[in-house]
Amino acid sequence: MGVPSVFVRTSGCNLRCKWCDTPYTSWQPEGREMAVAEIVKIVKDYPSRHVVVTGGEPMIAPGMTELTEALHESGLHITIETAGTVATPVTCDLMSISPKLSSSTPFERENGRWAAQHERLRYQPDVLRHLTNSYDYQLKFVLTSPNDLDEIERMCRDLQIPTSRVMLMPEGTKREAISEKALWIVDVCKNKGYRYSPRLHIDLWGDRRGV
Repeated sequence: MGVPSVFVRTSGCNLRCKWCDTPYTSWQPEGREMAVAEIVKIVKDYPSRHVVVTGGEPMIAPGMTELTEALHESGLHITIETAGTVATPVTCDLMSISPKLSSSTPFERENGRWAAQHERLRYQPDVLRHLTNSYDYQLKFVLTSPNDLDEIERMCRDLQIPTSRVMLMPEGTKREAISEKALWIVDVCKNKGYRYSPRLHIDLWGDRRGV
């Protein structure tokens, strides 16, 4: 947290979270195709040795195994941000897994095929067990209300995840909404032993791209 990092953002996602703040990489993919060598060269031009591979869902992107191996060979610290629904073999220093809760299913917006697919795919316990057994990891849950807490506890109990590995992050793209949720989430973290995750880029720059 707070370490200057280069973000490699892939396009395409197999989920449709109702509060997704990057639709331009999820169900409306943008950007251009780039070779692994080109991506690595651009990343190495930055002064930071930390790189975060995110999405969309990076674990469904073609060439992800090759990309992470090349970044690792360049001496970079690699974090993968994933929803934990796919177990692509990758090389990384930290697997940052964000399992999606039932509150993420977009029944109102996507009352049809996409909502059904999201609900079916959002929680894959066998994949999560594989990832948490194979990599150094953290679980980061996005909270919309206190109603999410029971589901988080059930997931962690089923997966045998210690509270010290769990981060709680308020959902929102506005400073005011995040601050309001932060008040009760911080109390939960203090009482339960979870970690609190701010949305630093929102605090600094608001809901902007490319920062």
